Amino acid sequence: MNLSDVSAIAEDQDRGRWLDLLDPFDGKPVGIRLLVAGPDSMVQARARLKLADELADMADDEGRVSAENRETARLRNLARCVLGWEASEDGKPVPFSFEAVLRLLKAGRWVQEQVDDFAGSRRAFAKGAA
Repeated sequence: MNLSDVSAIAEDQDRGRWLDLLDPFDGKPVGIRLLVAGPDSMVQARARLKLADELADMADDEGRVSAENRETARLRNLARCVLGWEASEDGKPVPFSFEAVLRLLKAGRWVQEQVDDFAGSRRAFAKGAA
């Protein structure tokens, strides 16, 4: 591996990979696909920086951040890793937006866990991974 190979890894991860959300009980696809940036991407690097800024802004005079604010910042950070989606509601496509992704993430811990696991998995972004 050389320097250009290392750079190519981040560039490829910036394009993202598709994650099919799976039902938490039977493991079957629920019909929502998310395009997620990889752990070594610039997308995630920027999301981490934004997270640090948000937490600093949320801190009180003694530097403490409430659990509620930390959770809000964590979800916003995770939503920033999602680049696009294929989702519908009542049979109609739902336009992709940051706010729509936040709504999905807030719908269930199981959604958050799948997105977080996928976003942090280098294996999911390896050459040849679908």
